[in-house]
Amino acid sequence: MSTADYIFGAFLIGVVVSAVLYGVTFMQTWFYFTRYSSDPWPNRTLVGAVFLSDTIHQALITHTVYTYLVTDFGNVSELQRLVWSLSVEVLFNGFTGFLVQSFFAMRVYHVSNKNLFATAAVMSLVIAEFVIVIAYVAKAVKLTFFTQVPELKHLSMAVNAVAAAGDILITVFLCAFLQRSRTGFHQSDNLINRLMLFSINTGLLTSVCAVMSLISIIVWPDAFIYVAFYFCLGRLYCNSLLATLNVRKTIRHDSSDEPMALSLHRARRPVDSPSSSARMGMPNDISIKITTQEYIEDEFLSAKDVKSSGSV
Repeated sequence: MSTADYIFGAFLIGVVVSAVLYGVTFMQTWFYFTRYSSDPWPNRTLVGAVFLSDTIHQALITHTVYTYLVTDFGNVSELQRLVWSLSVEVLFNGFTGFLVQSFFAMRVYHVSNKNLFATAAVMSLVIAEFVIVIAYVAKAVKLTFFTQVPELKHLSMAVNAVAAAGDILITVFLCAFLQRSRTGFHQSDNLINRLMLFSINTGLLTSVCAVMSLISIIVWPDAFIYVAFYFCLGRLYCNSLLATLNVRKTIRHDSSDEPMALSLHRARRPVDSPSSSARMGMPNDISIKITTQEYIEDEFLSAKDVKSSGSV
């Protein structure tokens, strides 16, 4: 392939795929504000901030490709220069990742029963990634030509490596703590299995994208193939957040279809117990039925989103 394929071809493919994913982001954002309009303000603020950052990033990478393929088309000297938007877009991609990974870090905090070690481990990677992103942008905006970009190769590799590590660690912690939450009841254990699978799937996409970007830098250090993957990374983060928020009512509805029941047959109290069934005039057969209408709770749900009823 020619130099144009390695550089501008990768840019074009990245923007096209990213634009498709942005369409999914737009629909998911509209769905969220339509279906979850009563969500707590931190939830709605987070979604709004992530969508705004994602929109700005899409505009920046579109400006980059338009400048190279339309404005400077055929102008060899200008095509060798770095467009400012190509450097700045990294900041907004990193900011989107920072917000989304912080959200999942808070989920780890609550699912782990406020385990500070697990939360600190995740947040250390999240903060480290964003610091590296800022360092990259601070250096990149001072560059003039494409030939200077390899000077930042170590920072590019670090950003993708830390991003993948953070996503993997979040998934491992969520699955581990959910596994420990099993109760032995079919309904709750089945729900936990679904939550674990959902956690794996949402973390897998962003991890794979970051790893592919990292591999591309290592295999083709003088090309810009990795940019195609990095362009899409923020969109995947945004959609993983929105998918997590939008699926809540669906999972709750499914989890309420199978009520849990426990029967203790002919349970007896000691005859000398002051609260024995003989003294209280209670039958020896005890039946307990627990119906869970809405089972899922996380740190961003309001109290009215979590409802349960039980009868004894």
